[in-house]
Amino acid sequence: MSEPNPLVAVGRLRRDAPKTVAGFRRWRTIIDTDGAVPARIKRLFVACAATVKGYEEMALRELQAARDEGLAEAEAGAAVAILSSVRGEGAALRFHGLFGKVYPDAAEIEATNEDILVEPGAAEANFLHYFGTMPPSLGKLFEVKPLGADAYYLMREGTLSGTALEPVHAELLLVTVLAADYSEWASVHMKGARKAGASEEAVAEAVICAVPTAGLSAWVIGATAMDA
Repeated sequence: MSEPNPLVAVGRLRRDAPKTVAGFRRWRTIIDTDGAVPARIKRLFVACAATVKGYEEMALRELQAARDEGLAEAEAGAAVAILSSVRGEGAALRFHGLFGKVYPDAAEIEATNEDILVEPGAAEANFLHYFGTMPPSLGKLFEVKPLGADAYYLMREGTLSGTALEPVHAELLLVTVLAADYSEWASVHMKGARKAGASEEAVAEAVICAVPTAGLSAWVIGATAMDA
């Protein structure tokens, strides 16, 4: 039987560490089958984490598999905006390059470059609604550079409610990427995902999507954040 994943196809690993291979297969079963989160979305999560880690071959393979499982062009393209917020310009442009390879027929998009007005108080109200209280980091922006608070608000809103991904899946994608980087901020987006309707099983699946790129520690860090 051929193996769909290159790691479990390594003969040395099969010979020397069959239990490791068996365990990895189980993680992949969770990712590659529909559960609380559709498989096509979970494969996108893995592709994004791999992109951030610089594992281009893996990211390309996962994004191709997501497409083959029905991931729409618009859903895949949403990750460009999400990665720009969570990991910056480099990660977003790297993913955009992979997107072009996987969706070569995607039309070039003509869009305006008009600025967006932020009404006075809109950013503060948004932060308070989302976080429940004003995080010190954002309070500092209002204090020393209010334009930065508007920038944060616009990018956060564009990430979580301005793409073709449902807000719950946008939040869970952020959970995967942050868990893969062992970031304590994963807990913030776990709360956001729950608020958007995610079950605990869905949050767990998002954390598991970090395991292929970050190993077992991703689950330990993510599970700790789930209980924070």
